[in-house]
Amino acid sequence: MTKIFKKKKSLIILLVLYISLAMIGFTACSTNDTTGESGKDKIVFADAQWESIQFHNAVAQTIIEKGYGYPTDVISGSTAATFTGFTNGEIDVYMEVWIQNVQERYDEAIKNGDIIKTSTNFDDNAQGLYVPTYVIKGDPDRGIEPMAPDLKTVKDLAKYPELFKDEEDPSKGRIYGGPPGWEVDQILRTKVETYGLDEQFNYFSPGSDSGLAASLAAAYESGEAWVGYYWEPTWVTGKYDFTLLEDEPYDEAKWEDGYATEWPAVDVAVAVYKDMPEKAPKVVEFLEKYKTSSDITSEALAYMQDNNTTAEEAGLWFLREKEDIWTQWVSEDIAQKVKEAIQ
Repeated sequence: MTKIFKKKKSLIILLVLYISLAMIGFTACSTNDTTGESGKDKIVFADAQWESIQFHNAVAQTIIEKGYGYPTDVISGSTAATFTGFTNGEIDVYMEVWIQNVQERYDEAIKNGDIIKTSTNFDDNAQGLYVPTYVIKGDPDRGIEPMAPDLKTVKDLAKYPELFKDEEDPSKGRIYGGPPGWEVDQILRTKVETYGLDEQFNYFSPGSDSGLAASLAAAYESGEAWVGYYWEPTWVTGKYDFTLLEDEPYDEAKWEDGYATEWPAVDVAVAVYKDMPEKAPKVVEFLEKYKTSSDITSEALAYMQDNNTTAEEAGLWFLREKEDIWTQWVSEDIAQKVKEAIQ
């Protein structure tokens, strides 16, 4: 019995030592996983799962990896999940914080010093009711005559229900609304009623954002009249010539009383976690200069759509074709490193 007990005791000691060594090895691997071959800390980006943030991630990641030598990674998830990860320090960089969409959480994180706004990526975004430009101006190259040359504002739609006829109810026109579940869906329903357009138009739910894009694209390719909700930057506004119908200038009181004005522009910020100035000061300097526009972003998204490419490929296209833009964000030596790396 004594010999058996000693053998068991020895096996237990060996097992404990093995587990301890394994744990040490795991910890080392986990630590090393946060750095690259250069020994610099990995910089993690938020992917809130829409194409424009993925494009901007790709541009910034390439510049940071090739120019500054930092490894990068991405954490994907919903806006709520990624913003939580951002304020907790699991994510280092957020290339598109649509501030008004997360206003309370953003304000709290800024106030607490958890995150730092480095720049405005773009603030010329827009949303509202759009029509193909040929509806107003025609398109001689396609043999399309102007259909509603006097159509300028949302309220003017009341004069043109027959032009935008609802095939399922020809007695009224059709306005394509926002995707169900989006806050804008309820805003638009209310706006249509506020302006009295519900007397001449049916508000039609497209079912999804992809359904909305498909209906718009089909109408445009056929040269037909179409009116409905859209926003920018998107590949749709980058690929097709659409006109945003004018609305009453934004006024907070009127907006809160039936949404009787245009949508306010949203500040889309680039922000970093609070330890980034110490972790990667040169990268923060670069992100402080990062600035694009809705047109630039839409053009990149249209490139993705037309060429069936990934955000990473669109990022490389941008860096190769738009040197006059991004080289203003970095020093000459960093720009040269990036250029050489992407040739």
